[in-house]
Amino acid sequence: MLKLYSTPGTCSLASHIALEESGAAYEAESIDFAKQQQRSADFLRVNPKGRVPALVTDRGIITESPAILAYIGQSFPDSAIGVPKDPFEFARIQSFNAYLCSTVHVAHAHKRRGSRWADDPAAIEVMTLKVAGNMGDCFELIENTMFSGPWVMGETYSVADPYLFTLTGWLEGDGVDPARFPKVFDHFQRMTERPAVKKVLAAVTV
Repeated sequence: MLKLYSTPGTCSLASHIALEESGAAYEAESIDFAKQQQRSADFLRVNPKGRVPALVTDRGIITESPAILAYIGQSFPDSAIGVPKDPFEFARIQSFNAYLCSTVHVAHAHKRRGSRWADDPAAIEVMTLKVAGNMGDCFELIENTMFSGPWVMGETYSVADPYLFTLTGWLEGDGVDPARFPKVFDHFQRMTERPAVKKVLAAVTV
């Protein structure tokens, strides 16, 4: 059985949804950041980075959202979340997810995790003030050049969809109205109607 370590409100939601969509046998354990559980000796043995998500498999532990999502998609190719066998199409998914991981998530993190980049409170405040603009720019690019519709990659649902859904859910908290991006906002609303998404959201908000 797979085991996912996750935390509500983080990018680990994407992996949790993907696991549910896959039909895999899994369990999810929540790591409480408020109690600093991510820095506990037990969790650091799972992921020395002290971050979520982390997925325990029978062959070892996988970290980082794009890697976990790709693993789930390749492990359950006939499920709703299965990734295409065509190398180019799979690369398109990886390209999109890499952008979410390396650029969009980092833009968001400057609001809540500014201390990763600076110690000066004034510098952290300046970074915080840039978050809404940077997130807006990221989602304009997604809306206008990267999102195919009705799903991220077009007609076929993929592991890119729960990842985009997760980061779209951060927009309002970052001071950005998601309705500015009609295609992405419609995607977000349709995602909330998927049974797997409903089940996971109910589980993580208990």
